[in-house]
Amino acid sequence: MGAANLNLNRIVAAFVAIVTFSLPALAEETRLDGLFAQLSQAEAPEARKIAAEIELELSRSGSPAMDLLLRRGEDAIEAGDMAAAVEHLSAAIDHAPEFAEAWHLRSVAYFRQERYGLALHDIERALVLEPRHFNAIYGLGVLLEELGQPDLADEAFSRALAIHPYHEDVTKARESVARDLGGADL
Repeated sequence: MGAANLNLNRIVAAFVAIVTFSLPALAEETRLDGLFAQLSQAEAPEARKIAAEIELELSRSGSPAMDLLLRRGEDAIEAGDMAAAVEHLSAAIDHAPEFAEAWHLRSVAYFRQERYGLALHDIERALVLEPRHFNAIYGLGVLLEELGQPDLADEAFSRALAIHPYHEDVTKARESVARDLGGADL
């Protein structure tokens, strides 16, 4: 158990380093670029609207069938049926492996099943496909915190806030990490 935990810690640290330093250059040139640029400059009320537009764009695969599978996966997560969510999202990923949001949501389902290795794998893939995916970065922080890595979780939360400064869940999670780290100024 100790060796497995040590290996997982090394994998997590390597993954965080890769995401932090390598992946932003891989972001696709799309309408999302403009939205992300607007988000970084917006004040709170406008930022929430822009973030919702980004989330909508990320939920579109370009295929009505894949979008339907994504919605079914989301509905299953909301209903607490993680097995069905994994099934729907796996089908979407099998047919549209470049669909970052499907990877992100499947990581959420795996996380809720406490299948942390699989959740980490899927978050990694989502962030390879869309390095600015602030909800996936937030999810990475939550996962790192769950794995007892508050310093790395704080790095992930900081990165998410650099992209979406008014993300309420990230702000709350970062405050929680600050308490866990002994109240250090973050």
